[in-house]
Amino acid sequence: MRNRQRGANLGLLLLASQIYQMGLNNIPPVTLATLGLNIYLFLAPRAPLMQACISVHTCWGGDWRRLLLAPLHHADDWHLYYNMVSLLWKGTRLERRLGGAWFAYLLTVFSLLTGVVYLLLEQGLAELTHDPSYNLQCAVGFSGVLFGLKVVNNHHFPGGVTNVMGIPIANRYACWAELILIHVMSPGASFVGHLAGILVGLLYTQGPLKSIMKTCAGEGYITGQRHYYSSSGFTGYSRTGSNFSNAQNEPPQPHPELYPYTAGLSEEEQYWAAVRASLRGRDGATQQAPAYGFTIPPQSDILEEIRQRRVQRFDH
Repeated sequence: MRNRQRGANLGLLLLASQIYQMGLNNIPPVTLATLGLNIYLFLAPRAPLMQACISVHTCWGGDWRRLLLAPLHHADDWHLYYNMVSLLWKGTRLERRLGGAWFAYLLTVFSLLTGVVYLLLEQGLAELTHDPSYNLQCAVGFSGVLFGLKVVNNHHFPGGVTNVMGIPIANRYACWAELILIHVMSPGASFVGHLAGILVGLLYTQGPLKSIMKTCAGEGYITGQRHYYSSSGFTGYSRTGSNFSNAQNEPPQPHPELYPYTAGLSEEEQYWAAVRASLRGRDGATQQAPAYGFTIPPQSDILEEIRQRRVQRFDH
């Protein structure tokens, strides 16, 4: 594990540039908060790296707080940069697909469970190889969680190809190719830590982890998909259940708290819906017409008046 390098922090500057180019408004809240927390703890770490990293020797010795600290601390600015740029892409996609509450839950579980799986793998290697040095291997950083998110991302967005060093590889196998490539190109990276993240992702997508999380969360857990639209439609969101099989094919429905007169209606329908909405009170009850003689004409009269005005406008 490398010591943190002090200096210009070029990686941090490049990360700030990436965030600026993407725009804060385009980053979902949980992803943005996770990004901010990692940056904050890089600038003001809660503990020195050797007291934040996880290893069999330290955690089995009772220092379990490292499971919380290790994913949120980074060795240097480039370590932070690569991890956070990856989080921007994966987090934005998954949070919009799963919903903020479930994505936050997923990040929390993955952060803790990746550390536990890492410890089990290191201890298993130490016993299989009779090499106690595995118990002393200390890992730090968010990359293990990101490998788990990559597995989940490929599960929800199947198909496609990823270029790994110019070689096209199917997305379902890309995480394994990247695992090997990173270990070859950067021997100081934690191979076991990255492998632990992949295994946790597979436990979620192919194993019982997702069902266990749902059971622990209870029936009130929230998963959903946020929808963003231009001015031609409504701006808001709708939530779906945990089954996303038709989420990308079904047309979005307006949020019940938003007036529906911009949800794909014609101009006449929008006008009439706006008139009815203006008479509706906060409690949803329709108000009576004003007592001073103003009455709302029938919808057909309003539509006819709109048509007449259009004809007059085009005649001039």
